[in-house]
Amino acid sequence: MKRPRPNSSRSLSPRELERMAAVLKLLAHPERLRIIEVLEQRGHAPVHEVMALAALPQATASRHLNQMKRMGLVASRREGKEMWYQVADPRSLTILDCIRRHRERT
Repeated sequence: MKRPRPNSSRSLSPRELERMAAVLKLLAHPERLRIIEVLEQRGHAPVHEVMALAALPQATASRHLNQMKRMGLVASRREGKEMWYQVADPRSLTILDCIRRHRERT
């Protein structure tokens, strides 16, 4: 059976492929996926709520949030003494939805 030829307008550059591989690698961790899920549900949340809802120690939650922030997946803002986080790149939600759809098929 012949495979359809890829649409060249949809082809990704090597740089884009590297970026997406880095994003997928970052999200290939259950704790980071859980954090994205918490932020999806809450819209935005202070770090102590992320910790509680994701059931993570403060150091672990902060490390994961900082990694995702450096990659541009989440954004933060300071309100008083608290750091609040929200999803910055909606593609992370698309990846989470793909995982959910895959779960439904298995």
